[in-house]
Amino acid sequence: MDQNMLKTSKKQRIVIAVIAILMIGSFIASYAGIILSKSDSSAADDTDAIIEKYASQYYEVQKKMASASSSQFDEFIAFKNRIVAYNENTANVNGLQTEDLKIGDGRTLVDGDTDYLAFYVGWCPDESIFDSTFNSNESPASFTGILDASVGLIEGWNAGVVGMNLGGIREITIPGELAYQDTTEICGGTYKPLKFIVMAVENSGDFANLNSELNLARTKYQYANWGIDYDKQIQTSASSDDDSTEVVEGEE
Repeated sequence: MDQNMLKTSKKQRIVIAVIAILMIGSFIASYAGIILSKSDSSAADDTDAIIEKYASQYYEVQKKMASASSSQFDEFIAFKNRIVAYNENTANVNGLQTEDLKIGDGRTLVDGDTDYLAFYVGWCPDESIFDSTFNSNESPASFTGILDASVGLIEGWNAGVVGMNLGGIREITIPGELAYQDTTEICGGTYKPLKFIVMAVENSGDFANLNSELNLARTKYQYANWGIDYDKQIQTSASSDDDSTEVVEGEE
């Protein structure tokens, strides 16, 4: 065989070099893809573990609230048959309406008072429940939440609880102009009237403590859904603060 036939031309060598570079690049890209895929999978596993951890904590606090409020729930649920459909136009025309279903033996709420907690259920003209502190709107079996009135409530609620005694239960009918007006669509539209059954309790003792626990547990759970370990972040932040303090003290 002619030896010249075994030799490659300059053009052929360039082509071979290009192919080799492409093959190496392809290999590196594939390897990097595998590494990144494993990294993404690991990150997803970590997020799932964080979510599971804080979801478990959140549900445990809810169970504690359900247990602590069992007697209040029994009193409250006796009025569940009042959650029925009502005429939207009539509710808007009649304005704010209140009816005490049970008179409490605690202090009386006054205008502007926000230092209390509440168990409640709210429903629309068509009887559908849009919000509550029940564990389930469809078939409630306990309370698993409580409302802190200091967070800011609609005008009709604030006016509707005035004169109510803590420990009592009141039904409040709120016209649309004292509810969400046109700022929020609720019950299928704007300016919708709302009805609530509210049980107001003192913002102290077990309920106050559980409310704080619930708020913290809810916050941790929300952070977990963003892939953030709340406790670890707090520890890291505290450690950084300690290190900064040591540096400052050393400089002095």
